[in-house]
Amino acid sequence: ESLWTSFADGRVRLRIDSSCPQTPITVHQMFKESLEKYGSLNALASKKNGKWEKITFSEYYCLSRKAAKSFLKLGLERFHSVAILGFNSPEWFISAVGAVFAGGIVTGIYTTNSPEACHYIAHDSKTNIMVVENQKQLDKIMQIWNRLPYLKAVVLYKDSIPEKHPNLYTMEEFLELGDDISDTTLDYVINSQRPNQCCVLIYTSGTTGKPKGAMLSHDNITWTSAHCSRAGDMQPAEVQQESIVSYLPLSHIAAQIYDLWTGIKWGEQVYFAEPDALKGSLIDTLKEVQPTSHMGVPRVWEKIMEKLKDASAQSGFMKRKILSWAMSLSLERNLNCSSSSDLKQFWTRLADYLVLAKIRNALGFSSCQKHFSGAAPLNTETLYFFLGLNITLYEAYGMSETTGPHCLSGPYIYRQHSCGKPVPGCRVKLADEDTEGNGEICFWGRTVFMGYLNMEDKTKEAFDEDGWLHSGDLGKLDKDGFLYVTGRIKDLIITAGGENVPPIPIEDAVKKELPIVSNAMVIGDKKKFLSMLLTLKSVLDPDTSDPTDILTDQARDFCQKIGSKATKVSEIVATRDQAIYQAIQEGINKVNMNATNRVHCIQKWIVLPRDFSISGGELGPTMKLKRLTVLEKYRNEVDSFYEE
Repeated sequence: ESLWTSFADGRVRLRIDSSCPQTPITVHQMFKESLEKYGSLNALASKKNGKWEKITFSEYYCLSRKAAKSFLKLGLERFHSVAILGFNSPEWFISAVGAVFAGGIVTGIYTTNSPEACHYIAHDSKTNIMVVENQKQLDKIMQIWNRLPYLKAVVLYKDSIPEKHPNLYTMEEFLELGDDISDTTLDYVINSQRPNQCCVLIYTSGTTGKPKGAMLSHDNITWTSAHCSRAGDMQPAEVQQESIVSYLPLSHIAAQIYDLWTGIKWGEQVYFAEPDALKGSLIDTLKEVQPTSHMGVPRVWEKIMEKLKDASAQSGFMKRKILSWAMSLSLERNLNCSSSSDLKQFWTRLADYLVLAKIRNALGFSSCQKHFSGAAPLNTETLYFFLGLNITLYEAYGMSETTGPHCLSGPYIYRQHSCGKPVPGCRVKLADEDTEGNGEICFWGRTVFMGYLNMEDKTKEAFDEDGWLHSGDLGKLDKDGFLYVTGRIKDLIITAGGENVPPIPIEDAVKKELPIVSNAMVIGDKKKFLSMLLTLKSVLDPDTSDPTDILTDQARDFCQKIGSKATKVSEIVATRDQAIYQAIQEGINKVNMNATNRVHCIQKWIVLPRDFSISGGELGPTMKLKRLTVLEKYRNEVDSFYEE
């Protein structure tokens, strides 16, 4: 068997060696092992009419078997997919586990996807059954159903069905469908599964071209759940039952591996946030649940930071002074791990007890022992802000193609700005290193995926002849084996003069220097000099999460300090507000003064009338900047920089 395949029913050779000799198991075997240990513990908690409703691992397992039987009854074929389109919920988890038990492949679809994007995934993965959250998502499927020859049924799990339609079921109806399928029939399907076969498809939101379906095997899921989580110090429930809040999209590998599969492996209690979590309700859920561990993408940590800065800007002078005193003591202690005087230690502890602990409690982090960040690089400002609250953000690094985390930081593996070390049993090497030790990060281990569904060429491109997976990211390793990711090879700007410029450090420096700036994007590929697009921090519309024209409190605060009365982005842009434009120029001058060399200096810039957003197309579903889309969308502005 080869190390890779591009067929849904393919099998691969597992990368078992002396560093990761563990016997491979299927998802069902993993669930059975956990059932014996954690059967009576609560597994999933969701809010119904203001009250938490909980189900145990035993109930979770039984419901998953029920769902599996119903999938079989509806005609789910082996290695065809069950696609799930909706916000995180017990129904999402039960459908996912049921799909795998029934011999299918679970495929998450982003709730923000258009009907056409849904069609591409459903068709590519041969979706037999589609599980959708509500009427809004159902409408998308109704528009494309007649073009999906493999689609046999749709299940709706939140709303009631407005009008009867053949092969459309509510969750309640669906779970009863398989009652006449025997346990023997289901067990036969379960026992025919092998750890080196596909059970999960993660579609990568490709910045270029069509999304690619990354195939993950049972072994990818079960090995990663067991070993990567332990590297991050997640505890098995017999030591301490971890409780976590599930809110990031489950169609993305980070949330799926962290919330769903690891939750089963170690008996965690998963609380589901409200669908408007990222519009502001997440903090309310965190406060209620007080999780023991929390994972966010950088944008989530930034939003929490901005919320706190806004609250602080509105509080009285004395309160602001005390907070900044406490935070500076905490930051200093966290940055200089060396011993400081007894008196200083006393003040730091006191500040933590009197001030910072209250803030952590208000954020829902008073019981939280581990705070993870992944999916994109964290900037220094965010890192330091949380160190000031005595919260260390542990960065993880990997990709859909490594089942999520391949390198992890944690309480015992931590270095600032690093995303930790490869998980024990996983390996990393750098290809084509330059003189400064930067090379392309390559992966080897049981986390490495099977291949891209129906894309043999793309699969071959991903691996080298020795079977190492190439990430497309640049990084360097220090002498102790800590990995530092320095940027995407594709994002690297190569100027007309042939100089290589990594954009992220420059963008971070500008955002740090100018607290009014929300997004900064460096331009300069094949150009004579660097320029920059800037957006300003504006309040988000509570319903759509789209940026409005109104500046945030933090941005208004910045305007007042420099003598501008502006409260709206449009006022600043229309009048080219002198005080603000001058302050921006001064900030950029400061960044230029610290540039590695003259090539790295920003010579021209422009403020755009609206902040970047998912709906605007500039950000992907995990808030990653889609550089090519931005270049296309603002082509006129960019061209104006370089007109002779």
